[in-house]
Amino acid sequence: MTTATGYAPNRTLPLRVEFVRQFKRRRTLGMFALLLALPWVLVIAFQIGPQSSSQGQSALRMSDLATQSGLNFAAFVLSVSASFLLVVAVALFCGDTVASEANWSSLRYLLAAPIPRDRLLRQKLIVALGYSAAAVIVLPLMGLLAGTLAFGWDDITVPGTGETIPAFDVLPRFGIVIGYALVSQLVVAALAFLISTMTDSPLGAVGGAVGLWIVCTILQAVEALGVLREFLPTFWNNAWTDALVPELDWSGMAKGASVSVTYAAILIAIAFRRFRRKDVTS
Repeated sequence: MTTATGYAPNRTLPLRVEFVRQFKRRRTLGMFALLLALPWVLVIAFQIGPQSSSQGQSALRMSDLATQSGLNFAAFVLSVSASFLLVVAVALFCGDTVASEANWSSLRYLLAAPIPRDRLLRQKLIVALGYSAAAVIVLPLMGLLAGTLAFGWDDITVPGTGETIPAFDVLPRFGIVIGYALVSQLVVAALAFLISTMTDSPLGAVGGAVGLWIVCTILQAVEALGVLREFLPTFWNNAWTDALVPELDWSGMAKGASVSVTYAAILIAIAFRRFRRKDVTS
């Protein structure tokens, strides 16, 4: 079997081309516009809404402490977004990878280019994870900027206990918070990516990943499952809050990261194995 002169499989579908191509899509621009606008919408909501006068333990909820400082506000923005909005964003970027090409009837032409199947999936996955990481990073950083401008730069107040941590001491921990948020979303990314290799409908891949995540969230609330709940990827979704306490606790984040990485590795491996054998007609 001969190949065309100058053909090099490792030079097909360059990352730069795919990054630019995905950036120009309206769903990418729309999602980032939403993520960048949300913190400012929440600032306006806090500014025009009635100020809470609750005392005692109820005043130690994260929502009641959001206006105490920019750091508190950034933590609040992440807490209200991590369980749904970021899940939708990651599912959108990763679930739209292969399914969109199949929906446009361009997938078979890409493979006929010829682009090796493993390389096609790898390039698509790298770009999708890149945009997913950008989404997870942009939201809390914009929350920190918006909160600091609106409520000032001050020490962070710990929800539940009311203890304060100096701002410059806790600021490096936000790197841990964002890093863990990235790792916890790997399951969503891998699940959406797997479904994307199984369907011609991008919305089906996105909706399927989000739907399964919601099912896991519901199962997490069933206390009868006992310790089995700890194997659900959603169980450790908010373990990042352990980084914003006086004594940094790694136990929950370590367990959550191991569960997330394990599920993600298995799902991605299944996606590659299945796509290698798939009869592509779209």
